[in-house]
Amino acid sequence: MTPIESAVSAIEDIDAQVIACVVAAVDDAPHAGRDADRLAGAAGVDLAAVLEALHSTADVGDVTRVPLRLGDRTVLGLFVGVGPRDEAGADALRRAAAVAARNATKDATLAIVVPGDVAGDVDDAERGRVMAEGAGLGAYAYTEHRTKSADAPSLERITLVPGEDVDAEAVARGVARGRAVADGANTARDLVNTPPAFKRPPELAARIVGLAESAGMTARVFDEDALREGGFGGLIGVGRGSSVQPRLVELAYAGDGVGDDHVVLVGKGITFDSGGLSLKPSEAMVTMKSDMSGAAAVAGAMLVVARLELGVRVTGLLALAENMPGGDATRVSDVLTHRNGTTVEVLNTDAEGRLVLADALAYGQELEPTAMIDLATLTGAQVVALGGRIAGLMGTDDQLLSTLADAGTAAGESLWRLPLPSEYREHLRSEVADLKNIGKAREAQTIVAGLFLKEFTGEVPWAHLDIAGPAFDDAGDGGIIPKGATGFGVRTLVRYLETLG
Repeated sequence: MTPIESAVSAIEDIDAQVIACVVAAVDDAPHAGRDADRLAGAAGVDLAAVLEALHSTADVGDVTRVPLRLGDRTVLGLFVGVGPRDEAGADALRRAAAVAARNATKDATLAIVVPGDVAGDVDDAERGRVMAEGAGLGAYAYTEHRTKSADAPSLERITLVPGEDVDAEAVARGVARGRAVADGANTARDLVNTPPAFKRPPELAARIVGLAESAGMTARVFDEDALREGGFGGLIGVGRGSSVQPRLVELAYAGDGVGDDHVVLVGKGITFDSGGLSLKPSEAMVTMKSDMSGAAAVAGAMLVVARLELGVRVTGLLALAENMPGGDATRVSDVLTHRNGTTVEVLNTDAEGRLVLADALAYGQELEPTAMIDLATLTGAQVVALGGRIAGLMGTDDQLLSTLADAGTAAGESLWRLPLPSEYREHLRSEVADLKNIGKAREAQTIVAGLFLKEFTGEVPWAHLDIAGPAFDDAGDGGIIPKGATGFGVRTLVRYLETLG
């Protein structure tokens, strides 16, 4: 991860090879703020004239590159748009910092000025936090298996510098939190981007346990014997076609022992999804290393929680399996018995995520949490309904769902609530078991999947995030969202847990 720090310096004396300042739009024209004007003025540059000549729009993500001579050195000035000054908020600052990081010169040191004259409703600690988040997310690249990576961001250091009339101590506090969040999201990205041959369930479980223990958490791994003895029929059933067995990873963060809240986070961790005997076409498997994005998000969020030493107790349950069409694979019309005794008729082995989540949710309910939240790349229908940038949100507790939606807004991750109408429960009725694992073709599939999961949550307040679209992006956005894994959900979970402790 690129080191991120805060430091106090006069704008013209910043020790960096690239210096980024924000530019807002006023009356549909770019307007340089105090910090940008001071930086350009120190170099003898009429910034307003330069922005006009280079057709800067100051739209969010717009970048104007200007070489600046400061004394005996030359730096690259990046003037990054945040949109209309009266509308710019925390997310515009986050995105501007990400764009700056992605556009900085390779192998350079980057300084980003935290402005005081835009986003007037955002306090200084929050400014530092969101800009550190954005910078860390924008600087990310997965290069583990590249021998040439000229197109990847590569920064030696990122420094957040408080601008005029900005509280340096508050910014430093915010930067520390933002750095932890970005690191957690980038860890989740690394886990998802890892090729499936290098993260089969036993290997991925060991890797996550190592990360958790390094952050001071305790970890337990249920191997195939423990899963069988524990009645985790969904996990065992999904993993039967693979040459390696599934795992359930339980991560525990104790909090401060003061509050009564105990949140269980559950993540779908299908390390590769071939579809099983209901085999996917080849082109549909290309991104299936990302089918463990929910588990990665839970792991990443828990690392942040531990590093920030939040006061809330959190347990993470990661249901890891590889869905393959081996000789012992679960057959279409087989019946599985889950942790809570519920029997499920499997009519499509490619609807496997809900089978592993069912066991984890049933086990999570036994831990008597005050809330339970699961994340999963669960249905293609979510992408059809909400696209690649918005997750589906469902659940049983209005307060929990409302707080999560607000957390997503603060985190810059969009959630859209979908209903769970009881009349659709009929879609899951089986003639030979308690449930079947699919509903009617092309009808409310995301909602019906949520209703299936609800059967395993008991009376615990529960929320489900279907992140099938926003978890992985083929194109990226040139800023916060890279090509590949996005780490979606980490920031939202951390914001939510911060409201509890």
